[in-house]
Amino acid sequence: MQKFLMPLAAGAALLVAAAMPAAAADLYEPPIIEYEPEPIPSFGGWYLRGHIGMSNQRVDSLYNVLFDNFGPDNEFTIVDKNFEAGPTFGIGAGYQVSRHLRVDGIVEYRGETGFHGLDTWIDDAGNNRFNNYTGKKSEWLLMANAYADLGDFHGFVPYVGAGIGASRVTIHSFRDAGIDPSGAPTLAYADAASKWNLAWALHAGVGFKATDRMTIDLGYSFLHLGDGRTGDIITYDGQNDIDNPMHFRDITSHDFKLGVRYALN
Repeated sequence: MQKFLMPLAAGAALLVAAAMPAAAADLYEPPIIEYEPEPIPSFGGWYLRGHIGMSNQRVDSLYNVLFDNFGPDNEFTIVDKNFEAGPTFGIGAGYQVSRHLRVDGIVEYRGETGFHGLDTWIDDAGNNRFNNYTGKKSEWLLMANAYADLGDFHGFVPYVGAGIGASRVTIHSFRDAGIDPSGAPTLAYADAASKWNLAWALHAGVGFKATDRMTIDLGYSFLHLGDGRTGDIITYDGQNDIDNPMHFRDITSHDFKLGVRYALN
């Protein structure tokens, strides 16, 4: 009987040895490895933008062909040539190229502003004369811009930028009131006229990330808008023998704007 017990015991031992790894496998639980999702970059994607603002405009010089008739003895001087402040309204779309670079294009309407000018001179008889100018101006501005975002400081992102485009300067309601040698008033007017120009701009500002998609933008722009001109200046009694519009040379503006940028993705 012993010869039967020995093989039986050996077989039982083999069964126990085979069952032990299976039981151990049932008791082993593999570690759970958690992977953090990669953060979504804060760049890359289209955005819409809009702004409102105020312009503070200047004109470098005025010119009319009749100014060429003045000599040193006439002491011709332009005393005043100022534009009033005016509103601006702009919309556009852009693309965030990288964390520090974005580009956009805008269409801006620059609202009507008043103009006031004054010149003085002495005629050939030694009489003091003057011309008092008034008028109104507005523009359409088309511009492509590039901006460098300088970093994110707790949601505030300062930036600088530059732009180039075209401006359509319109001057209307131009009036010229003066005094002739006898002391009688002289009155003249000019029809409205528009002129397209090359325009360029420098920008600076700061954006505040109000939400993941919306940025509030407080900005400043220096704009060179080019030149403007009136129609021919005609006296109220219909006299006008030459082509003599008033030219507004080198119109610039310091603009302050409040805008919103909204990311689409």
